[in-house]
Amino acid sequence: MSTPTAPLAGLRVLDLATLFAGPLAATMLGDFGAEVIKVEHPRKPDPSRGHGPSKDGIGLWWKLLGRNKRTLTLDLSAPGGRDVLLRLAAETDVVIENFRPGTLERWGLGWEELRAVNPRLVLARVTGFGQKGPYAHRPGFGTLAEAMSGFAAVTGEPDGPPTLPPFGLADSIAALATAYAVMTALAGRDRTGGGQVVDMAIIEPILTVLGPQPLWYDQLGYVQPRTGNRSRNNAPRNTYRTADGHWVAVSTSAQSVAERVMRLVGRPELTEEPWFSAGSTRAEHADELDEAVGHWIARRTREEVVDAFEKAEAAIAPIQDVRDVMEDPQYRALGTITEVEDPELGTLRMQNVLFRLSETPGAIRWAGRPHGADTDEILAELGLSAPAVAALRDEGAL
Repeated sequence: MSTPTAPLAGLRVLDLATLFAGPLAATMLGDFGAEVIKVEHPRKPDPSRGHGPSKDGIGLWWKLLGRNKRTLTLDLSAPGGRDVLLRLAAETDVVIENFRPGTLERWGLGWEELRAVNPRLVLARVTGFGQKGPYAHRPGFGTLAEAMSGFAAVTGEPDGPPTLPPFGLADSIAALATAYAVMTALAGRDRTGGGQVVDMAIIEPILTVLGPQPLWYDQLGYVQPRTGNRSRNNAPRNTYRTADGHWVAVSTSAQSVAERVMRLVGRPELTEEPWFSAGSTRAEHADELDEAVGHWIARRTREEVVDAFEKAEAAIAPIQDVRDVMEDPQYRALGTITEVEDPELGTLRMQNVLFRLSETPGAIRWAGRPHGADTDEILAELGLSAPAVAALRDEGAL
């Protein structure tokens, strides 16, 4: 199912999860050669199949999230479904699930039962709040993590409301963390010979990427406020409108870049001010710096602004929507957007694998497949006879 040179070839992953962190982690593993089997309820497919826009009745999000996965239908709460899952787990390296704590145990598929059939198994449990604590049994989604972690509190304009992202930010960060955790657990297995449980709470990885806010509060009592597009750590740092109605973003995290920007916009005298020598004190004069940069940018087109900044070796980027991304020459050079042939929808363009490896690169072998498309094939590989499969269907387990 994957090329022998793929770095994760030979690794089998059972994806029991839905919406979105767990499945995306499995996708990342599949992109680099793992054999991923997506297990879905026979009568309740993964909700991502119906999330967002569709074409010809086929959900497009699933084409991305389900890529490089074979699809199997299985009712884990049915006795026959439980038995099949245990047989699969016995020949599997990783199981990823995101049921509320206690659900697998109620079905007789908890860690003790899984470990009994496969002591080398890694079980990644991805939930909103983790496996313990007062919130563990609450329904948890990425939106709640974005709210609880402090992300929403620092996002938005100073006089505006806390702002949530219009996409699955916390879920995506948790997916990256889960893929990392799974590979770490597999490395541990190489040393100890035994598997283990990964307890991933979606509320935690996003808190990590928010930076040193807990440390600032612990040591200084400092609570980071909402600053819009500005930063408390440096200035000028903002978005600015060009003469032709576009927007650009400027960053001056490095002192030398801040100096180049002010020379470029015709205000070199500001670099001589005592407060200009550090990012935090520059931020205290953001109004003055923004006025200087914004006035210069507002009299030029986006192309003129970007060209001038590049020549000055100052940091700038156009504010792009997805139309711009699809045509951007840097993304094209990296192959960030790639084409995938799909038997249902033809040629699809989607994000490529997450990073490039020089010797054992990842690949998209196929886009998300129809619900249960590989059920018979997978069960045959497991050694189930045609009558046994028919009996499972009669039971409602498939």
